[in-house]
Amino acid sequence: MARWIGGKMAQSVDQAQILGLQALTFIASDEALLSVFLAASGASGGDLAQGARSPVFLAAVLDFLLLEDATVIAFCDTQNLPYDALIRARLALPGSGADDHFDF
Repeated sequence: MARWIGGKMAQSVDQAQILGLQALTFIASDEALLSVFLAASGASGGDLAQGARSPVFLAAVLDFLLLEDATVIAFCDTQNLPYDALIRARLALPGSGADDHFDF
């Protein structure tokens, strides 16, 4: 199910997972970036295939790319995507807090 976020339609979970897989491929194609991702996530190279099937892992992949503007720009430029595509995908995946409700 898609949601409106900041005046734009958020991506569906399926679309977000596909973008997460593209992001994982992008990371894996850059040896230096992959090394940093593995160190930051605690994952091993063998964990990547299993993680690719997990929406939570794919959310972590997007979180990693979102840490640096330069990686967002590089990824989006290679995929011909608008620069807000990663954040919209991230909001559709588990752990984003987009569906959290707070009662004050």
